[in-house]
Amino acid sequence: MSHLSVNHLLGIKQLNKNDIELILSTAANFKEVINRPIKKVPSLRDITVANLFFENSTRTRLSFELAQKRLSADVINFSASNSSVKKGETLVDTVNNILAMKVDMIVMRHASPGAAIYLSKKVNARIVNAGDGAHEHPTQALLDAFSMQEKLGNLKGKKIVIVGDILHSRVALSNIFCLQKLGAQVKVCGPLTLIPKHITSLGVQVETDLVKALEWCDVANMLRIQLERQDIRYFPSLREYTMMYGLNKEILDSLSKKIVVMHPGPINRGVEITSDVADSKQSIILEQVENGVAVRMAVMFLLAGRQGS
Repeated sequence: MSHLSVNHLLGIKQLNKNDIELILSTAANFKEVINRPIKKVPSLRDITVANLFFENSTRTRLSFELAQKRLSADVINFSASNSSVKKGETLVDTVNNILAMKVDMIVMRHASPGAAIYLSKKVNARIVNAGDGAHEHPTQALLDAFSMQEKLGNLKGKKIVIVGDILHSRVALSNIFCLQKLGAQVKVCGPLTLIPKHITSLGVQVETDLVKALEWCDVANMLRIQLERQDIRYFPSLREYTMMYGLNKEILDSLSKKIVVMHPGPINRGVEITSDVADSKQSIILEQVENGVAVRMAVMFLLAGRQGS
């Protein structure tokens, strides 16, 4: 069996192209498994996985938990809102207490960028980053790439535009790293106030006109406006943002070619994307959710294979 070059999944930045391709090909095998009548495999039997979520999550948390159960792992769930973190316990103490219960792998979402990297240096367990602040969200980027490959085949030379709140999005950064490593061209589109100042240094083009960006691309990945991370107003109003950067059926149908529409969720319907676009044949939003389980199964299976190395 091929192996990953890393012991943890902390971010796409730490992976090489072979790692990404190995995860995606393993995910394709697991997708076939989860569509069988008997969906369970004993691949992670006797492995205990702790899900540590210090931030709210619906899809990612359920997806990881389902992936763990499909692999026959033992699962413990931790939510910061009803834990000793509220009493002032540090991240390392929290995790060491959980590890004392003999946990092999930790899936963690945290509000602080770099939390997963910090943790990987402090504890002796495999770490999977389920999102750290506005830094990275590697499994989302992998499932997005997997979904694009299913639809378009090889991504080399394909044109992907990421639209919306690039500044506060961990999905955008992970997607940029992942797509570039797979040979795709990436453009970002949104109000200049929501585009990081030095993003062009990553080899990404910037476009402020939504229709021009959509005419250029093969895939449009629509991001939501992350109001919970915004401490100042970056644009006059949601209504004005929607007028400039909201994707509706009228715009979609006016394009010279059919493009693929994606969204990492949760969707703010009527803001960045309208219901008729989200539910259209060009949208692969629900396929992304299904593929998320297969990709996360692949990640945990491959990391467990590095246990002890």
